[in-house]
Amino acid sequence: MSQLKNTLKSDLLKKMYEHSMEAIFFVNADGEIVDMNPAAEDILDLNVIELMHKGDSITICHSCEGYTSEVAMMSCVNCFLKSTKDDFSSFQVYLNTRGQGLVPYAASFHTIDEDEGIRVFMLLNLTKQYRTQEVLYQTNMTKYVIKAQEDERKRISRELHDSVAQELLSSLVDLRVLKYMDTDEVVLNKLQHTEASLTRLLDDIRRLAVELRPAALDDFGLEAAFRSHFKWIEKNYGLIIDFKAELSAARYNNEIETVVYRICQEAILNGLKYANTDEIQVRLFEEEGELQLIVHDEGDGFQLNSREPKGTGLGLFGMRERAELVHGELSIVSEVGKGTTIHLRIPLSPLSLLPEKGDAQ
Repeated sequence: MSQLKNTLKSDLLKKMYEHSMEAIFFVNADGEIVDMNPAAEDILDLNVIELMHKGDSITICHSCEGYTSEVAMMSCVNCFLKSTKDDFSSFQVYLNTRGQGLVPYAASFHTIDEDEGIRVFMLLNLTKQYRTQEVLYQTNMTKYVIKAQEDERKRISRELHDSVAQELLSSLVDLRVLKYMDTDEVVLNKLQHTEASLTRLLDDIRRLAVELRPAALDDFGLEAAFRSHFKWIEKNYGLIIDFKAELSAARYNNEIETVVYRICQEAILNGLKYANTDEIQVRLFEEEGELQLIVHDEGDGFQLNSREPKGTGLGLFGMRERAELVHGELSIVSEVGKGTTIHLRIPLSPLSLLPEKGDAQ
């Protein structure tokens, strides 16, 4: 039984050696390659393989560009082949490889035969992990930038509303009081013009405050913010927005609410500028575990892949980028003369919802 187990173990080790995705090199005390598995052979240039088959002594140095130390990304100082003091059970190394160029590897290097000085050098390609980390880093940085933008919008909006607007309102009250005092007609006309100018300025400041970051979005959620925004659009531009909300949850987390609001805001703005239509339909609802937004118009439409898009084209790009931040999917369907439909789908989870007031935290 013991002999059978040893045979089985030997067979398994042999299969692992031959079929492993990790490159395995065996090197002697001088760093010369004495054996390697197929994965390792795939790394080396063909001329190096040819020299080895001819019996030439080939060291790892023929392909190695250095390992990552505490002082350099690629260094040959205190090389793992020669250093006996440093711990090289786990480190990073760069190799010039066949067909792939310079590749980072997770490496381990240790002695397996002290008497003969045979050591094993094992490598695992890190390219895929690096790409994953790079995408994750870019996503997190985009989230951070957008969050910083929204926080700053909120701060400026509050400042405009609570400070600047209040000061203007106070000045307007003072002017209205002056109108009823004994003043000549010239002064009265000037006061009336000044009052009208300050009133317009106050309206502009309130509009800017809402556009920067509507207080209703933070205080009451998406439906309230949409109704307030659409009412303002209809009042100032005459664009009718047919809005339907079918939500089972009152609130969603801040990131999701911000993404949905900004995408809808951009879609409405594009429709206002380019669609040449009097009405836009907006539907906000939950279905199949997703929060969905549909913005549809029957206006002019456009060619999605046109080389000369209306505007800069950055609005559509920004909408897609925001959707990706919450793992959402944005589809845009448009045809010249037949209108445009923008459909946002965001998968919901327990973390997507804000707890109701009074719920346990």
